[in-house]
Formats: sequence, C-alpha cells, structure tokens
Amino acid sequence: MYKAEIELAINTSKQVSKILLDKRFNNIRSDKEKDIKLDADKRSEEFIIKSLEQTNIPILSEESGKINYYNNYNHKLVWIIDPLDGTANYLKNINMLTCISIALWDNNIPVFGVIYNFYTDELYHGIINNGAYLNNQQITTSSVTDVNKAFLATGFPVLFEYNDNNMNQYINNIKRFKKIRMLGSAAIMGAFVASGKLDCYIENQIMLWDVASAIAITAAAGGVYEIAINDNYSCNCKLFANNLLRDNYYA
Repeated sequence: MYKAEIELAINTSKQVSKILLDKRFNNIRSDKEKDIKLDADKRSEEFIIKSLEQTNIPILSEESGKINYYNNYNHKLVWIIDPLDGTANYLKNINMLTCISIALWDNNIPVFGVIYNFYTDELYHGIINNGAYLNNQQITTSSVTDVNKAFLATGFPVLFEYNDNNMNQYINNIKRFKKIRMLGSAAIMGAFVASGKLDCYIENQIMLWDVASAIAITAAAGGVYEIAINDNYSCNCKLFANNLLRDNYYA
C-alpha cells in the first residue's frame, strides 16, 4: 500500500537535491527575527510541488502553505513537505545537517516519511507498520529507558519566546537527560532518534512540516511519539525511543 507514493517521494527528494547542491541559490530571500529563507528553499519547493501534484493529493508546504486543499476538502490524505530543513545550516555551510523532508499523512496520522540528507547521501524512510530504513538497511530506535542515560535532541524554534518563564520551563524539561544536542534540523534529529543515534527529541512550537517525516520514521522504527498540532501548524512534539523511556520521562 502506498508503494507508488513512497517511490515518488524518494525519487523526488533525490532529484531535487541537485538544485540544493548548487550553491548558486544560497541567497537570502527573507531574514525576519529568528527566521531565514533562501532562494534554495523556494526553488526546492517548486520542484517538489510540481512532482507531487500528479497524485492529486493536497499538499501542506512550509513556503506556500496549503495547495489544492479547496478542490480536495474531503480528502484526508495530505503531503507535508519541508523543501529544505536546516536552512541556517545550509547558509553557513554546515552541510551535513541539512535535508529534504517529504511525508504523507492520513487524517492527522503519519503514513510514511522520507528524509534525504543530500550532502551525506543518507536517505531515511519509514512506513508505519512496515519498518524504517537508512539507505535500505533496516534501523530501529535505541533500547535506552533511563532518562538520566538518554541523549536528547532539542532546539529553539522560530516561534519560541525567550522570556524567563519559558526558559525556566525549558531547562526543567531537559536537565534530567545525560546529554543535550541541538543540531539545527528537526528532521535530522528525529531521524537520529529513529536510527538509535539519539534517544529522544523534544521541541515545542516547532512547525509540523519540520517533524512530519521524523514522526513517521521514528514510529516505523519502533519508537513512540506525542504531538499536539495548533491552528497555525506549530506543534509540541516529543519522540521517544520506546514506551519505557516515555513513561520514565513523566515519572
């Protein structure tokens, strides 16, 4: 099921990588507060949308928002894409921490996800109830269950408000973990949870398109997730390597 769609997502991500590997498009298109947009974001999005539109499935994209929703308002399936996750890393030539993210969701439930780290040629994909893979080698989440031994990935999203209350709450949420990593790409951090390189990912007010693929791949790899989606598509997202780690986090 969805074999054609996932093949399309994988092929599209590999094809559009040729655009992103060309640094001619490394020009700043928008620089507002904590957010940066490049020409590369838009060019990548245009290519991905043109490729996915052939499926007649609505698209939710970081750059353009909803596409074809009004003609398909009863359609539960939706593509969720981030044409360039880790834009700031891309701009600063931290190339190993940038990627393309394409996910398919059904009625707010992940179906599959594809994350392509085009500089390292690492392609993660995962299909719910059918496993997760890195370059076609099956991956699983870690077996770490003790929060004090767990490696956490997190970050400060664009919408985060740096007031004392938020900062104190943030510190209280992360201080129990053994190590903290902020890599500047939610999709890659989620892929690292799926492959057992990290044990947990937590970020509030992150945008849905940043984590949609990571959620699908982590769940397919045996992990668990929690997500609360807001009206503006920001969300509170938690990925755990396993149920016990999640339970111990709340203990």
